[in-house]
Amino acid sequence: MLRRGLCVLSTSIIRSSNHSKPILRYPSIQFYPFQFPHSPNAYRTVSPNAFLDFQGFRAYSLLSLNDLRDKVPRKQKTRKGRGIGSGKGKTAGRGHKGQRARKGIKLGFEGGQTPLRRRLPKRGFKNPFSLTFQPIGLGKIAKLINAGKIDSSELITMKTLKDAGALGKQMKDGVRLMGRGSEQIKWPIHLEVSRVTVRAKEAVEAAGGSVRRVYYNKLGLRALLKPEWFEKKGRLLPKAAGPPPKQRDKVDSIGRLPAPTKPIPFSVEASKDLPVQHLS
Repeated sequence: MLRRGLCVLSTSIIRSSNHSKPILRYPSIQFYPFQFPHSPNAYRTVSPNAFLDFQGFRAYSLLSLNDLRDKVPRKQKTRKGRGIGSGKGKTAGRGHKGQRARKGIKLGFEGGQTPLRRRLPKRGFKNPFSLTFQPIGLGKIAKLINAGKIDSSELITMKTLKDAGALGKQMKDGVRLMGRGSEQIKWPIHLEVSRVTVRAKEAVEAAGGSVRRVYYNKLGLRALLKPEWFEKKGRLLPKAAGPPPKQRDKVDSIGRLPAPTKPIPFSVEASKDLPVQHLS
């Protein structure tokens, strides 16, 4: 490739030497003498003036205009059944007769032998009763209270945390209250969450507050967080559902709809004016 470029360059220089008057001049370009290693006289040098006296000059480059093309795949998609000239006409690569030449073959069928999906052993299982809770620490709640996004005098529910921007998209089954930053809680607060750790509950009760574990199913949690969705669809809010038998010992009461604003006291004497839904 380099030899071809040098040959073209030398030919243009020799042809340009027959002209007495130069047509194109490039005073800003500096040329230096060089040698042709493959010429008969390898030690012959070309003067710089030979580059200035030429009629046409073709610059050799690795990229040319005729090399430019659109970004399309080189190998086009095979079109089956488009005549014998395509190579995939008539039977379209399926051959003559038989089960594989027709439509009646199931995906993964291996001719009657045990398929691969049954030969491989089973590993693990998927627990249908697993729950995913969004963790949130007491320190984050304290920062939101100090920033004025949450009113500590009212009941803090999962909807309150959602509206304040404390929860993300991982809240599938509820919220778990963690004890991170419990030293920042120095005033009584009342919360209703799905789960709570021992450390977080002790920190809230030590400050004079309370934490209640409430149960919401999938539909009830949506009605709690997005009640406007039911209004837009023209539907009524669903009734509160009770927990399954395996979760009755992990919750304190059934969640209330719509989102409550007052906490439910744990003592029976103080809760005469508030409706309490006990677990049956």
